[in-house]
Amino acid sequence: MAITTAMCSSFKQELLGGVHDLDTDTLKIALIKASPSGTYGAATTNYSDVTGNSDEASGSGYSAGGGTLDSPAISLSGTTAFVDFADEAFSNVTVSADGCIIYNSSQSNKAIAVFDFGGTVSATSGTLTVQFPTADASNAVIRLT
Repeated sequence: MAITTAMCSSFKQELLGGVHDLDTDTLKIALIKASPSGTYGAATTNYSDVTGNSDEASGSGYSAGGGTLDSPAISLSGTTAFVDFADEAFSNVTVSADGCIIYNSSQSNKAIAVFDFGGTVSATSGTLTVQFPTADASNAVIRLT
């Protein structure tokens, strides 16, 4: 079906309600397989939306649930707050993905954001790296303006 890059609407509401603490909760990133059957974007509410449709990527060396995001850094530039993470490398994997979901495993796997890779990316007995954009008010992966 389709993956649309978006911050999840439920995350916005939960953030204002104090559900998420982005620098102390355990945030994870899971790969969404090539040609998923479900639709993912702003309406995605939970990691289980992906797994319920059997749309998490699978392959040699890739573990269900994905990887834990490291080095969260929350910053403020002018009137924009943003968070950045270290790039996530899935090493020694054979896997293909069209996108990913960031979710909060400390808070019942609630969805934070979904990203479309713009096409299928793959690794064959190698490393698939999700590289986060520049950490600034215009480009950071999660921004509040």
